[in-house]
Amino acid sequence: MKFPVHLLAVATLASSTLFAQSEVEKRLAAATATLDEIMAVKDKSIPEDLLKKSACAVVVPGVKKGAFIVGGKFGRGFFTCRKDGGGWSAPGAVRVEGGSIGFQIGGSETDVVMLVMNQRGKDSLLSSKFTVGADAAVAGGPVGRETSAATDAAMRAEILTWSRSRGVFAGVSLKGSTLREDEDALKELYGKKLKNKDVIATMAPPTAAATFLSTLSKYAN
Repeated sequence: MKFPVHLLAVATLASSTLFAQSEVEKRLAAATATLDEIMAVKDKSIPEDLLKKSACAVVVPGVKKGAFIVGGKFGRGFFTCRKDGGGWSAPGAVRVEGGSIGFQIGGSETDVVMLVMNQRGKDSLLSSKFTVGADAAVAGGPVGRETSAATDAAMRAEILTWSRSRGVFAGVSLKGSTLREDEDALKELYGKKLKNKDVIATMAPPTAAATFLSTLSKYAN
């Protein structure tokens, strides 16, 4: 039996939309797993006192080797910021482009985590595009239970950054990398065109983000 052309078009569009949403959900699940795995090893994790002081947290799972070596797009991830009344906001979405990840560049895949430590860093993150180290001061974050060994430069930074590759987790400066809004991911996640600043300020967290937010709250409520 033949279906009318207009019904086939609707079915095709619905199928492609579901697939796109599933890809966003997969990245959210990967971001959740990345955060949980990093924080599970207390003596080699992000210090929880820094996480509790942070204004926003960014997780970009599975950065691909080939893309950032040639300076193209290399990662897509999510971030959330603290709400005035407590808790974490609905997640925004970002693309990370260019720059390098220092000694970790030899890894086949690299996970990236960033903590935004103050309002100026948050303002940069919520802009449509900013360059790490140029528009916001950045430093490699300290690793372990305590931050007492952190340098003055790290403690003054607006953004602290870490990466994990081949099982090695370390603070690595991402200076020169660019973060921009992932408009496609935002539309897939919320069903309409949005800006990150609007998501953080007004949107309720979607069901797909529940585990990501609860995992972050487990370490920094």
